[in-house]
Amino acid sequence: MCALAQQVFWHSSAHMLGEAMERVYGGCLCYGPPIESGFYYDMFYDGKSVSSEDFSCLDSVVKGIMKEKQPFERLEMRKEDLLEMFKYNPFKLRILQEKVTTPTTTAYRCGPLIDLCRGPHVRHTGKVKAFVVTKNSSTYWEGKAEAESLQRIYGISFPDAKQLKEWQKFQEEAAKRDHRKIGREQELFFFHELSPGSCFFLPRGAHIYNTVMNFIKAEYWERGFQEVITPNIYNSKLWEMSGHWQHYSEHMFSFEVEKERFALKPMNCPGHCLMFDHRPRSWRELPIRMADFGVLHRNELSGALSGLTRVRRFQQDDGHIFCTQDQIKEEIRGCLNFLKKVYATFGYSFTLFLSTRPDKYLGEVHVWEDAEKQLEESLDAFGWPWKLNPGDGAFYGPKIDITIMDALKRPHQCATIQLDFQLPERFNLQYDSGEEKKRPVIIHRAILGSVERMIAILTESYGGKWPFWLSPRQSIVVPVGPQFDEYAQTVAKQVHDAGFLCEADLDLGTTMNKKIRNAQLAQYNFIFVVGEKEKTNHSANVRTRDNKVHGEYSIPDIINKFSVMTQEKSLHSEENF
Repeated sequence: MCALAQQVFWHSSAHMLGEAMERVYGGCLCYGPPIESGFYYDMFYDGKSVSSEDFSCLDSVVKGIMKEKQPFERLEMRKEDLLEMFKYNPFKLRILQEKVTTPTTTAYRCGPLIDLCRGPHVRHTGKVKAFVVTKNSSTYWEGKAEAESLQRIYGISFPDAKQLKEWQKFQEEAAKRDHRKIGREQELFFFHELSPGSCFFLPRGAHIYNTVMNFIKAEYWERGFQEVITPNIYNSKLWEMSGHWQHYSEHMFSFEVEKERFALKPMNCPGHCLMFDHRPRSWRELPIRMADFGVLHRNELSGALSGLTRVRRFQQDDGHIFCTQDQIKEEIRGCLNFLKKVYATFGYSFTLFLSTRPDKYLGEVHVWEDAEKQLEESLDAFGWPWKLNPGDGAFYGPKIDITIMDALKRPHQCATIQLDFQLPERFNLQYDSGEEKKRPVIIHRAILGSVERMIAILTESYGGKWPFWLSPRQSIVVPVGPQFDEYAQTVAKQVHDAGFLCEADLDLGTTMNKKIRNAQLAQYNFIFVVGEKEKTNHSANVRTRDNKVHGEYSIPDIINKFSVMTQEKSLHSEENF
């Protein structure tokens, strides 16, 4: 099923869910769109809430709707008739009054349900062969926290019952890999109600976080990026200058200081513009590649927060390249090679999309066309397949969108490469070309995106089985008996002092075999078993979390191998020890 057909199918299924909700609850239906994985319907239920215990009832009602093969009937209706029809539902009245500007509009009927809708839909409800309600949550009318609270019910459907079973099996595997579950079990991080949307990274989680950032920092050094440190708090005048205040202020944490309005930064680019502009610039300095891991805050609605994937406090591998128009092609090529290196290291495949000038845009057409041509040439030279997204660029410049695929073949958009003609104009940025003052172009560049979100994706993609170089549990020493505890501690200290994570399990109440099994379940990459022979030889018997026994190695040999594994960042160090 192609993407468009899938959206139509799920949109029709949403109407079926809406019909069931009206029958079961009698609430006021609001919006019911298809989404990336299924659909949902919002409903005002006046002080009441939906329970997961209701799901089976909704499923039963929908099964009846499927059997009835209710046709989807398109109705062209006068606005005044619709206002009369929906007078019981203030939310539909708002949609009609605020969104419908023509004398007539369309609605669709299926069974007793008539709803405002542009369509299209499947022919009848019998086309849906498998349907299940998946979850529920609360939300606000049109996402506005000051508006009414709504109940949201999610579902998914398929034209074949076999597809539903495959989806359910996939969901079971995804649940096992849920980063919130693994984060709790492996003691990586947690969240607390006293700071919603802000993650507490425990020592093992902080090790992963810092290792990922250090990896990017090492790449910065190789690729000519210079790290900068910028303030967390700015006067609102900065955001007015950048244009963010007019369009983004409701998503910013702002407060008053000495009768002036300030806000925590939600992005780094305006601060980097101030850095570029703090003294005169020459063409000889360009390109200037700034990198910033500054802490960012965005005021996400509490109902939208979800583990590490949707947070209020986060950091990005944020980069901004200030360059000339002629340097765009080479800089974009450098960005593409950078992301290829990072994603290959993590084991991700990716797809590229070029998004070009939208209907509403800033700047002159010839500048856009030249920039798009350079992006096309950079993509062609990169040698990776790419697709065109006509008219999907940002209003301030064309961009390259990058989608990665994790181990479960789920797509994620993390990286971004965007040209920006707007901020240089807004901040009046200039450089001396040797003949006249000219405007630089800004390239916004992130590869991880949010470090928090990337760690969530890595956690689920690896299923908690971290590759050695990233692992928060790289090795553990297990003595065959208490008489070798001291030697076990010596080995652990030697490996630790060499810069690697190593512990010793000296629990007197646990057998050696149980300790090995515990270490394997806890996902220690390597387990060193030590006894009399190993103590005499200053060695350890090496085995892996997958119970592959590599045999006896000297401690210096183990440390050397660990150093090579860390340098190579192999995804399969345990097999190739």
